[in-house]
Amino acid sequence: MASPQQAPHLHLAELTASQFLDVWRHFDADGNGYIEGKELEKFFQELESARKGAGVGSKCDSLGEKMKEFMHKYDKNADGRIEMAELAQILPTEENFLLCFRQHVGSSSEFMEAWRRYDTDRSGYIEANELKGFLSDLLKKANRAYDEPKLQEYTQTILRMFDMNGDGKLGLSEMSR
Repeated sequence: MASPQQAPHLHLAELTASQFLDVWRHFDADGNGYIEGKELEKFFQELESARKGAGVGSKCDSLGEKMKEFMHKYDKNADGRIEMAELAQILPTEENFLLCFRQHVGSSSEFMEAWRRYDTDRSGYIEANELKGFLSDLLKKANRAYDEPKLQEYTQTILRMFDMNGDGKLGLSEMSR
């Protein structure tokens, strides 16, 4: 059972960052950055199925009531859809590093400051080695323990998330997503 300080996970197995990204991409079928509409219904049905399989029941019987209760609890900004940061709070991720990443570059000014700091060669791109430095600093700032293989996994996960043209580096437009 989660303590009050921890995220309110749904009693599911912990996911690696890479698995989290796979789940996100599976449900955000249109790639717009939200799980909404039919995507949200599919997510909720699969989540309920997983919870039943794990022996975790719910107070409500009707799917509509369960979904309403779920959204009330987890849709923090009450916009009727699930964002990546909200999903990171729902699904138990190994270090919740995706949420940490998003919070670190939350505002546009923080984003540009981070961009300038980590685009060390001023190429206009953040290459894998620069991204790795950024993630290392981010994990240190968040007091999260990590090792080299984990840092490499996180770097590759961020590249998979945002490197839309597959060139192994992040352009400003890709990173700003």
